[in-house]
Amino acid sequence: MPKKDYYEILGVSKNATDVELKKAYRQLAIKYHPDKNPGDKEAEEKFKEAAEAYEILSDPNKRTRYDQFGHAGMGGAGGGFGGGGMSTEDIFSHFGDIFGSAFGGGFSGGFSSRPQQVQGSNLRIRIALTLKEIVNGTEKTVKVKRFKLAEGATSKTCSTCHGTGQTRRVMNTPFGQMQTQTVCGTCGGTGKVANHIPPGANNQGLVRVEESVSIKIPEGVREGVQLQVRGKGNDAPFGGIPGDLIVVIEEIEDEQLKREGDNLHYELYVSVPEAIIGTKQDVPTVNGKVRITVDAGTQSGKILRLKGKGLPQINGYNFGDLFVHINVWTPNLNKLSKEQKEFFEKMIDNENFSPKPTSQDKTFFEKMRDMFS
Repeated sequence: MPKKDYYEILGVSKNATDVELKKAYRQLAIKYHPDKNPGDKEAEEKFKEAAEAYEILSDPNKRTRYDQFGHAGMGGAGGGFGGGGMSTEDIFSHFGDIFGSAFGGGFSGGFSSRPQQVQGSNLRIRIALTLKEIVNGTEKTVKVKRFKLAEGATSKTCSTCHGTGQTRRVMNTPFGQMQTQTVCGTCGGTGKVANHIPPGANNQGLVRVEESVSIKIPEGVREGVQLQVRGKGNDAPFGGIPGDLIVVIEEIEDEQLKREGDNLHYELYVSVPEAIIGTKQDVPTVNGKVRITVDAGTQSGKILRLKGKGLPQINGYNFGDLFVHINVWTPNLNKLSKEQKEFFEKMIDNENFSPKPTSQDKTFFEKMRDMFS
């Protein structure tokens, strides 16, 4: 079953502001909150669905990628809570401040007995792609060195905060007692401390390992686009949320095809006889070669336009074009035979070889204008 549009889930337009997104999500989150719908699995799914939509659209980078590629752009290299299997506890940890005091101060509006979910740090790598991989999409397997919770590492409940991740302090003031709450300095808000650390692990029970990670890259990505692989960053200590792997896309410059936005350019050289008589030539494209016809009498500088042979456009519906620039190759005089030289010397005053440009022979600027019209 196809996933619903994130904007549709929140009931907002694609031009919704951050304030509108937050308001829409808060209304849905309160409506489907587990405390208001105990045992209702459908309400719980809608609660998670709304959180996933807000998690993507509230992040400028993720929102841009979603607007460009839709769910295909999130997939294995992105995605929200749904792709990472996050629970309601994870949602509370990320977005608890949005609820305010809607549920009796259980979140930022009051004191929570829920320990903070610590997230491991993100990792960043770069992947270089060819034009063919950019056009068609690809899957890459890379080796990543990351911190992972060591086998046998265990934790126990923090004795300072008793597993809440927070400590409270009561102060007597002229206005009565005031209670403050701060992150536990012993466990850092996780509610857990190390119980057993295996040899080779650091004081957080983590060891550095090398893992192979498969990354699905959607078609049409661009230089500088960042994809996100959930949970493939560094682990958090003792059962927290793993960080993410951020994949930065780089483009490998093609030796033959030069890129300009969604369009490609190719320089085709033909001989003087071919330009006079006409010829058929094979021209490289991203996905193989195509044969084109160079008409008899083609002038150097003519540009042929092959529609749809460029790169996919950002919206994913259309492709750019391939522009073939015709260059007539003039041979080196010193490499011509005596007979060849004599032939061309005779043609100097021949009217068929004298330049006679017409209105159809456009200037360079006219050709450039037509290219992009």
